[in-house]
Amino acid sequence: MNLYRDEGVVLRTHKLGEADRIITVLTRRTGKVRGVAKGVRRTKSRFGARLEPFTHVDLQLHTGRSLDVITQVETLRPFGESLVSDYPRYTAGIAMLETADRLIVGEKEPALRHYLLLVGGLRTLVEGGHEARLVLDAYFLRSLAVAGYAPALDSCARCSTPAIRAFAIAAGGVVCGGCRPAGAAVPAAETIGLMIALIRGDWESADASEQRHRVECSGLVAAYLQWHLEHGIRSLRHVERV
Repeated sequence: MNLYRDEGVVLRTHKLGEADRIITVLTRRTGKVRGVAKGVRRTKSRFGARLEPFTHVDLQLHTGRSLDVITQVETLRPFGESLVSDYPRYTAGIAMLETADRLIVGEKEPALRHYLLLVGGLRTLVEGGHEARLVLDAYFLRSLAVAGYAPALDSCARCSTPAIRAFAIAAGGVVCGGCRPAGAAVPAAETIGLMIALIRGDWESADASEQRHRVECSGLVAAYLQWHLEHGIRSLRHVERV
């Protein structure tokens, strides 16, 4: 039996058979892992409650033919317990989990930076020091950067001139007047400044931003993320109602 141990955040679960679940976890060392938790849907399961989305866990698994099998679980931090009673923060957290799952396509490929971003984002949501949507947009932008899709924000994505006039998703970020394609958005300078603050972790500037610039920023970031994923983030529909 090939045993290994890792810590990670539960991204999602789904039923398998009458009593088992398949658990998808983003781990520190191994990357994204899918493992079978046998018997966790039974009321007498030893660790069923520890394998719910949001839970930061320490796992022991053994390698299987198609799916690994989870044999031990210890809870490190139950992020969900703090988020479930706060709808804006809970839905932002769900969007984080879904985005991590979508951005990391391959299984068992180390993704330490994505893992650290997710743990840090969930911790920031739980601590509650910043507006939930700001935390989510910061997570989106930084995750895109780690994945190699960071938007150009300081100079034109096509010709590198600093004379910014618009934001074009397909072009890769901000563009100048000469490179501006038809249909490009023309956000306020403060909105671009907010995006820069979020990707850099400048929370003093982000927290001081006006609501209208936050709304505009969220729309651009969500559109940019979903264009690169080539799929919609289903949980964003609930976030945007807040």
